This record gives sequence, C-alpha cells and structure tokens, in this order.
Amino acid sequence: MSLIPVSEALQRLETEDLVESKPRAGTRVKIPTTDDIRGRYLVREALESQSARLFAQTATREQKRELWRLAEEVDRLSVSIARTPPETKQRASYAFEQAHVRLHTHIAACSGFPALVQAIERSRVLVFNWLFNVAADLDALPERWHRDLAQALSKGDVREADEAMRKHVRYRLEAILERFERMNGNGRDRGRFARGPQPRRRKG
Repeated sequence: MSLIPVSEALQRLETEDLVESKPRAGTRVKIPTTDDIRGRYLVREALESQSARLFAQTATREQKRELWRLAEEVDRLSVSIARTPPETKQRASYAFEQAHVRLHTHIAACSGFPALVQAIERSRVLVFNWLFNVAADLDALPERWHRDLAQALSKGDVREADEAMRKHVRYRLEAILERFERMNGNGRDRGRFARGPQPRRRKG
C-alpha cells in the first residue's frame, strides 16, 4: 500500500477529530475531554431537534410508518442487549447502534435537506466512537423509548416534536460524563478509557 493514501486517511481522521498527532509522539486515537463530549451533544441536540421539527411539518404517512418500524427495531435490540452474555455484548451493542443511526438518519432525510443528514451522521459517528465502551455498562433504555419518540414526531405538532427530541438526546448524558470521568480520573476504573477495553477477570 502506498504511503500517500495512508497519510491522506490519517489527515482526514485528524480533521474529523478522531485522532491527534503530536511532534515526536506520532498519531494516536484522540481521548476527548468532558467538555468535548458535552459540546458534541450540544451540536447533536441542535441538529436533531431541527430535523424533528421538519419531520413533524412535512413527513408523509409512509415516512411515519417507516419511522415506527425503525423505532420498534431499535427498542427490540435495546432489550436484547440486556439479555446478551458479556462476551457477545459488544457485538449486540454495535448492531443496536447501527439501527439507531438508521432511525435518526431517516428522520433527518425526511426533511429533504442532504446537508442536515450529513451533519447528523458525522456528529453521531463521533459520539459513537468516543463513547461506545463507556456507555456499554449503563442500564437498559426504557422499553418504549424510541416508539415514544416516533409517536411524538408523528403527531404533526412542531413544538412537541422539538421537546421530545431534546429530551431524547439529553437522556443519560450526565451518567455518561460521570462514568467517563471515573475511567480517566479516580477510582478503580482510573485510566481504563485511555488503555482501552480490558479482559474481565473471572471470579473464583
């Protein structure tokens, strides 16, 4: 493989804030600060609340039916994660996140503005890369979490759609930040995020 495509790929990852390069230290995956995470959530909230408002205004009956189908799929996968053995939970979490992205992309796509879809996709990819392992140990989402969102967006009430999406995006943010700080600060999880996932120790 040529060094030029590799260099270009690394530059793109750095531009997207996924890696960082330091003199005499090389390139590594970027470990975000809590302010970085909170800022990304703020951007995502602004983008997705706007897509929710546009969906409430313009979505067709067929687009609403597709939203319901996606919401049911995401809720089903969310429940299945809680029942998945630890050794396969990461794979189940990845399947959930992929379905979750499809749901939110669908909401944005119904606005008719490709730029909004692209902005939301990029925002969610960054959050996913940063927080995948952090969020994996959190409690399961409410059983109808995404179906309730679909119901609010399908009513055609712009204000209700906006409020429902903001609540959806903000949910568990503080818990994620608290866990992130523990994994990079004090306590038994100190430094775990920077080191990456560690093998679980068997009891007994």
